[in-house]
Amino acid sequence: MTEQPKIERPPGTCIPWEEKRKEFRRITGDEQIVKRVWEEVDAFGYMYIWHVLLSF
Repeated sequence: MTEQPKIERPPGTCIPWEEKRKEFRRITGDEQIVKRVWEEVDAFGYMYIWHVLLSF
């Protein structure tokens, strides 16, 4: 069996902002607002995954 690389992520995140930011060429406007919204959406996704795993 091949070993999978260990990926370090902050607790409570699926895709950290630093990783997601690389997908955008340029952000017009306030980047802090985009970062805050991304982190909120990502946290909801993380909670949903845990809820599904623990509830069923």
